[in-house]
Amino acid sequence: MNWINWCDVLLQKAMDNIPLTNWENFNVDLYQSFVFGGRWKLYLEGLGNTLLIAVMALVLGVILGMLVAVIRTLHDQRRAGARPNVLLSAINWIAKLYTTVIRGTPMMVQLLIMAMVIFKSSRNLVAVSALAFGINSGAYVAEIVRGGLMSVDGGQMEAGRSLGLNYFQTMRFIIIPQAIKNILPALGNELISLLKETSIVGIIGLRDLTKSAQLITTKVFGGFMPLFGVALVYLGIVLILSWLLGKLERRMRQSDRR
Repeated sequence: MNWINWCDVLLQKAMDNIPLTNWENFNVDLYQSFVFGGRWKLYLEGLGNTLLIAVMALVLGVILGMLVAVIRTLHDQRRAGARPNVLLSAINWIAKLYTTVIRGTPMMVQLLIMAMVIFKSSRNLVAVSALAFGINSGAYVAEIVRGGLMSVDGGQMEAGRSLGLNYFQTMRFIIIPQAIKNILPALGNELISLLKETSIVGIIGLRDLTKSAQLITTKVFGGFMPLFGVALVYLGIVLILSWLLGKLERRMRQSDRR
Protein backbone atom coordinates (compact mmCIF):
# COMPACT_ATOMS: atom_id res chain seq x y z
CA MET A 1 0.00 0.00 0.00
CA ASN A 2 1.49 3.32 -1.07
CA TRP A 3 1.31 6.56 0.91
CA ILE A 4 -1.70 7.97 -0.96
CA ASN A 5 -3.79 4.81 -0.52
CA TRP A 6 -2.78 4.67 3.14
CA CYS A 7 -3.87 8.27 3.63
CA ASP A 8 -7.19 7.51 1.91
CA VAL A 9 -7.81 4.78 4.47
CA LEU A 10 -6.83 7.08 7.34
CA LEU A 11 -9.07 9.84 6.00
CA GLN A 12 -12.01 7.47 5.90
CA LYS A 13 -11.29 6.44 9.49
CA ALA A 14 -11.21 10.08 10.53
CA MET A 15 -14.55 10.70 8.83
CA ASP A 16 -15.95 7.68 10.72
CA ASN A 17 -14.72 9.24 13.99
CA ILE A 18 -12.17 6.49 14.54
CA PRO A 19 -9.31 7.81 16.71
CA LEU A 20 -5.97 8.26 14.97
CA THR A 21 -2.45 8.60 16.34
CA ASN A 22 -0.63 11.93 16.13
CA TRP A 23 1.50 10.62 13.26
CA GLU A 24 -1.58 9.44 11.38
CA ASN A 25 -3.29 12.80 11.93
CA PHE A 26 -0.20 14.57 10.59
CA ASN A 27 -0.27 12.50 7.41
CA VAL A 28 -4.00 13.03 6.98
CA ASP A 29 -3.57 16.81 7.31
CA LEU A 30 -0.69 16.77 4.84
CA TYR A 31 -2.66 14.64 2.40
CA GLN A 32 -5.80 16.75 2.64
CA SER A 33 -3.96 20.03 2.36
CA PHE A 34 -1.77 19.29 -0.66
CA VAL A 35 -2.74 16.08 -2.44
CA PHE A 36 -6.43 15.19 -2.05
CA GLY A 37 -8.50 16.23 -5.07
CA GLY A 38 -5.47 17.69 -6.83
CA ARG A 39 -5.35 20.60 -4.41
CA TRP A 40 -1.68 21.19 -5.20
CA LYS A 41 -2.89 22.68 -8.49
CA LEU A 42 -4.59 25.50 -6.57
CA TYR A 43 -1.27 26.36 -4.93
CA LEU A 44 0.51 26.37 -8.29
CA GLU A 45 -2.12 28.61 -9.82
CA GLY A 46 -1.93 30.95 -6.85
CA LEU A 47 1.87 30.98 -6.93
CA GLY A 48 1.78 31.83 -10.62
CA ASN A 49 -0.50 34.81 -9.97
CA THR A 50 1.66 35.94 -7.05
CA LEU A 51 4.89 35.88 -9.07
CA LEU A 52 3.25 37.46 -12.13
CA ILE A 53 1.87 40.35 -10.09
CA ALA A 54 5.21 40.86 -8.31
CA VAL A 55 7.23 40.89 -11.56
CA MET A 56 4.82 43.19 -13.42
CA ALA A 57 4.61 45.55 -10.44
CA LEU A 58 8.39 45.58 -10.06
CA VAL A 59 8.95 46.53 -13.70
CA LEU A 60 6.34 49.29 -13.51
CA GLY A 61 7.63 50.46 -10.13
CA VAL A 62 11.24 50.71 -11.30
CA ILE A 63 10.32 52.60 -14.47
CA LEU A 64 8.00 54.98 -12.63
CA GLY A 65 10.40 55.36 -9.72
CA MET A 66 13.37 56.13 -11.95
CA LEU A 67 11.37 58.75 -13.85
CA VAL A 68 10.18 60.46 -10.67
CA ALA A 69 13.65 60.28 -9.13
CA VAL A 70 15.32 61.89 -12.14
CA ILE A 71 12.73 64.69 -12.22
CA ARG A 72 13.10 65.44 -8.53
CA THR A 73 16.89 65.23 -8.69
CA LEU A 74 16.96 67.57 -11.70
CA HIS A 75 14.85 70.05 -9.75
CA ASP A 76 16.92 69.78 -6.56
CA GLN A 77 20.25 70.11 -8.37
CA ARG A 78 19.47 73.30 -10.23
CA ARG A 79 22.29 75.77 -10.03
CA ALA A 80 21.93 78.59 -7.54
CA GLY A 81 20.75 81.75 -9.22
CA ALA A 82 19.51 79.92 -12.33
CA ARG A 83 16.34 81.17 -13.98
CA PRO A 84 13.25 79.42 -12.50
CA ASN A 85 11.80 76.71 -14.73
CA VAL A 86 8.03 76.85 -14.30
CA LEU A 87 7.39 73.58 -16.13
CA LEU A 88 10.02 71.68 -14.14
CA SER A 89 8.71 73.10 -10.88
CA ALA A 90 5.17 72.03 -11.74
CA ILE A 91 6.24 68.51 -12.69
CA ASN A 92 8.36 68.26 -9.55
CA TRP A 93 5.37 69.34 -7.44
CA ILE A 94 3.25 66.60 -9.04
CA ALA A 95 5.99 64.02 -8.43
CA LYS A 96 6.35 65.11 -4.81
CA LEU A 97 2.58 64.95 -4.32
CA TYR A 98 2.53 61.45 -5.82
CA THR A 99 5.20 60.12 -3.47
CA THR A 100 3.61 61.80 -0.45
CA VAL A 101 0.12 60.45 -1.10
CA ILE A 102 1.17 56.93 -2.05
CA ARG A 103 3.61 56.53 0.84
CA GLY A 104 1.14 58.07 3.27
CA THR A 105 -1.82 55.75 2.58
CA PRO A 106 -2.17 51.98 3.19
CA MET A 107 -1.50 49.60 0.32
CA MET A 108 -4.76 47.77 0.97
CA VAL A 109 -6.77 50.98 0.59
CA GLN A 110 -4.99 51.78 -2.68
CA LEU A 111 -5.71 48.28 -3.96
CA LEU A 112 -9.42 48.55 -3.06
CA ILE A 113 -9.69 51.94 -4.74
CA MET A 114 -8.02 50.61 -7.87
CA ALA A 115 -10.16 47.45 -8.05
CA MET A 116 -13.52 48.67 -6.78
CA VAL A 117 -13.59 52.31 -7.92
CA ILE A 118 -11.28 53.07 -10.82
CA PHE A 119 -11.40 49.66 -12.56
CA LYS A 120 -14.57 48.26 -10.99
CA SER A 121 -15.78 46.91 -14.35
CA SER A 122 -12.51 45.14 -15.17
CA ARG A 123 -12.26 41.37 -14.81
CA ASN A 124 -8.50 41.27 -15.25
CA LEU A 125 -7.68 41.35 -11.54
CA VAL A 126 -4.06 40.38 -12.16
CA ALA A 127 -3.45 43.49 -14.27
CA VAL A 128 -5.36 45.70 -11.84
CA SER A 129 -3.36 44.34 -8.91
CA ALA A 130 -0.06 44.72 -10.75
CA LEU A 131 -0.94 48.33 -11.59
CA ALA A 132 -1.84 49.12 -7.97
CA PHE A 133 1.31 47.53 -6.59
CA GLY A 134 3.46 49.06 -9.33
CA ILE A 135 2.23 52.57 -8.56
CA ASN A 136 2.78 51.96 -4.85
CA SER A 137 6.25 50.52 -5.39
CA GLY A 138 7.18 53.38 -7.72
CA ALA A 139 6.83 55.90 -4.89
CA TYR A 140 9.27 53.98 -2.68
CA VAL A 141 11.65 53.23 -5.54
CA ALA A 142 11.66 56.95 -6.41
CA GLU A 143 12.91 57.89 -2.97
CA ILE A 144 15.46 55.07 -2.98
CA VAL A 145 16.82 56.08 -6.39
CA ARG A 146 16.73 59.80 -5.57
CA GLY A 147 18.79 59.17 -2.46
CA GLY A 148 21.29 57.18 -4.51
CA LEU A 149 21.54 59.86 -7.19
CA MET A 150 22.03 62.61 -4.63
CA SER A 151 24.79 60.57 -2.95
CA VAL A 152 26.96 60.74 -6.08
CA ASP A 153 29.43 63.61 -5.91
CA GLY A 154 28.18 66.70 -7.70
CA GLY A 155 31.48 66.99 -9.54
CA GLN A 156 30.51 63.94 -11.59
CA MET A 157 27.65 65.85 -13.18
CA GLU A 158 29.89 68.82 -13.94
CA ALA A 159 32.49 66.51 -15.45
CA GLY A 160 29.92 64.94 -17.74
CA ARG A 161 28.56 68.28 -18.84
CA SER A 162 32.09 69.50 -19.54
CA LEU A 163 32.53 66.54 -21.91
CA GLY A 164 29.61 67.75 -23.99
CA LEU A 165 26.97 65.42 -22.57
CA ASN A 166 23.53 66.77 -21.82
CA TYR A 167 21.83 66.21 -18.46
CA PHE A 168 20.11 62.94 -19.35
CA GLN A 169 23.20 61.50 -21.08
CA THR A 170 25.27 62.33 -18.00
CA MET A 171 22.69 60.65 -15.77
CA ARG A 172 22.58 57.57 -18.00
CA PHE A 173 26.29 57.02 -18.54
CA ILE A 174 27.91 58.48 -15.41
CA ILE A 175 25.57 59.10 -12.47
CA ILE A 176 23.14 56.17 -12.59
CA PRO A 177 25.83 53.44 -12.94
CA GLN A 178 27.52 54.76 -9.79
CA ALA A 179 24.23 55.19 -7.93
CA ILE A 180 23.09 51.62 -8.66
CA LYS A 181 25.81 50.24 -6.41
CA ASN A 182 24.51 52.36 -3.55
CA ILE A 183 20.80 51.64 -4.03
CA LEU A 184 20.96 47.94 -4.90
CA PRO A 185 20.48 46.67 -1.31
CA ALA A 186 17.48 48.96 -0.78
CA LEU A 187 15.97 47.95 -4.13
CA GLY A 188 16.41 44.31 -3.17
CA ASN A 189 14.53 44.91 0.06
CA GLU A 190 11.78 46.66 -1.88
CA LEU A 191 11.45 43.63 -4.18
CA ILE A 192 11.14 41.28 -1.21
CA SER A 193 8.61 43.55 0.49
CA LEU A 194 6.63 43.82 -2.74
CA LEU A 195 6.48 40.04 -3.09
CA LYS A 196 5.16 39.62 0.45
CA GLU A 197 2.69 42.50 0.14
CA THR A 198 0.96 40.79 -2.79
CA SER A 199 -0.54 38.38 -0.24
CA ILE A 200 -3.39 40.87 0.29
CA VAL A 201 -4.78 40.62 -3.25
CA GLY A 202 -7.24 37.99 -2.06
CA ILE A 203 -9.31 40.84 -0.62
CA ILE A 204 -10.46 41.74 -4.14
CA GLY A 205 -11.23 38.11 -5.02
CA LEU A 206 -8.00 37.21 -6.83
CA ARG A 207 -6.71 33.72 -6.11
CA ASP A 208 -3.08 34.14 -5.21
CA LEU A 209 -0.93 31.84 -3.09
CA THR A 210 -2.36 33.04 0.23
CA LYS A 211 -5.95 33.02 -1.03
CA SER A 212 -5.50 29.43 -2.25
CA ALA A 213 -4.41 28.40 1.24
CA GLN A 214 -7.40 30.18 2.76
CA LEU A 215 -9.78 28.35 0.43
CA ILE A 216 -8.26 25.00 1.32
CA THR A 217 -8.43 25.68 5.08
CA THR A 218 -12.23 25.71 4.74
CA LYS A 219 -12.15 22.16 3.37
CA VAL A 220 -9.80 20.45 5.83
CA PHE A 221 -9.97 19.66 9.54
CA GLY A 222 -7.47 22.39 10.45
CA GLY A 223 -5.82 25.41 8.87
CA PHE A 224 -2.29 24.89 10.16
CA MET A 225 -0.93 22.76 7.34
CA PRO A 226 -2.05 24.91 4.33
CA LEU A 227 -0.95 28.18 5.94
CA PHE A 228 2.31 26.71 7.20
CA GLY A 229 3.02 25.34 3.73
CA VAL A 230 2.38 28.73 2.12
CA ALA A 231 4.63 30.41 4.68
CA LEU A 232 7.41 27.99 3.73
CA VAL A 233 6.93 28.80 0.04
CA TYR A 234 7.22 32.54 0.71
CA LEU A 235 10.25 31.94 2.91
CA GLY A 236 11.90 29.82 0.22
CA ILE A 237 11.36 32.50 -2.44
CA VAL A 238 12.69 35.23 -0.15
CA LEU A 239 15.78 33.18 0.71
CA ILE A 240 16.48 32.58 -2.99
CA LEU A 241 16.07 36.29 -3.80
CA SER A 242 18.28 37.26 -0.86
CA TRP A 243 20.97 34.83 -2.02
CA LEU A 244 20.86 36.16 -5.58
CA LEU A 245 21.00 39.77 -4.41
CA GLY A 246 23.89 39.02 -2.06
CA LYS A 247 25.78 37.32 -4.88
CA LEU A 248 25.18 40.32 -7.15
CA GLU A 249 26.37 42.74 -4.46
CA ARG A 250 29.57 40.72 -3.91
CA ARG A 251 30.27 40.68 -7.63
CA MET A 252 29.82 44.45 -7.85
CA ARG A 253 32.14 44.98 -4.89
CA GLN A 254 34.76 42.78 -6.56
CA SER A 255 34.53 44.90 -9.72
CA ASP A 256 35.23 48.01 -7.61
CA ARG A 257 38.51 46.54 -6.35
CA ARG A 258 39.82 45.93 -9.84
